[in-house]
Amino acid sequence: MNILNKNPRERLIFALDTGRRIEEAMSWVDRLKEHVGLFKVGKESFSYHGPDIIRRIESRGCEVFLDLKFHDIPNTVAAAAVAAVNLGVVMFNVHALGGKKMMEEAVTAARKAARQADLPAPVVLAVTVLTSLNDDDLRELGFNCSASLLALHLSRMAQDAGVSGVVASAHDVEAIRGVCGQDFMIVTPGIRGSTLAGDDQKRVWTARDAVAIGADYIVVGRPIRTADDPVHQADKIVQEITEGLAIREKVV
Repeated sequence: MNILNKNPRERLIFALDTGRRIEEAMSWVDRLKEHVGLFKVGKESFSYHGPDIIRRIESRGCEVFLDLKFHDIPNTVAAAAVAAVNLGVVMFNVHALGGKKMMEEAVTAARKAARQADLPAPVVLAVTVLTSLNDDDLRELGFNCSASLLALHLSRMAQDAGVSGVVASAHDVEAIRGVCGQDFMIVTPGIRGSTLAGDDQKRVWTARDAVAIGADYIVVGRPIRTADDPVHQADKIVQEITEGLAIREKVV
C-alpha cells in the first residue's frame, strides 16, 4: 500500500462497530463503500461475527483494517499476524507496549505468510497511546511521562522494529513525523467535529487539522454513524481531508 498514491477518500477509515447483527454492519458497508477507503473491524464486530464479517466486506470489493491490537507474547502475536494475513486484510495492528521483540516477530511473520500465500504484505501498525487516555490516566497507570512523550517513545521503538507506522492521536502526529520521517505511516483515530455527548475520547482533533499536520489516514466512527445523513457526513470529512492535504503540501 503506497500512501503517496492514496486520494483523499481512500484516507478515510470507517469504524465498523455496530453491534450484534451482521446484516446491520453490512448495510453500513453497502451505504459507505463508495465514500470511504477502508472499513475498520474492531473488537466489537470481530467478537460478534468473527472472520465472517471480514470475508463479507471483502466480497463486496472493499478493504479491511483489522483493529484487534494484538498484545501478547511474541510467538502468539506472530501466529495472530499470520492469521490476519490469511484473512486478506490490508492493515492490522499490534500494541507497541507488547515490546520491540513482539513487534519484530509480528512483522516478520506477516511478510513471510504473505509471500507464501502470494498476497500483498499488509501494513502492520503499532498502537501507541489510546486516545481515551490523557496524562492523568497515565499517571494512574504508573507512567511517569506525558501521553505525548510515551507516544513518541513507542513510535521510535515501533519504527526500529520494522513496523510500517503507528496509530496515534493527532496531538502526537507532529512530533512523531519529525522524529520518524515522512515515510512512516500515521493513522489517527479520535477524529471529531464538535464533541459528542457522552463521548469517551479525550485527545481529539478535526480531520482537516489532523491531516494538515501529518496524519496519513484518519479513523471515524460515531460522527458518521450518528449523523442525520451519514453519506453526506463522510463526504464532508473527505473534503476536510482534501483541505488538510492542501495545507500540508504548502508547508512541505
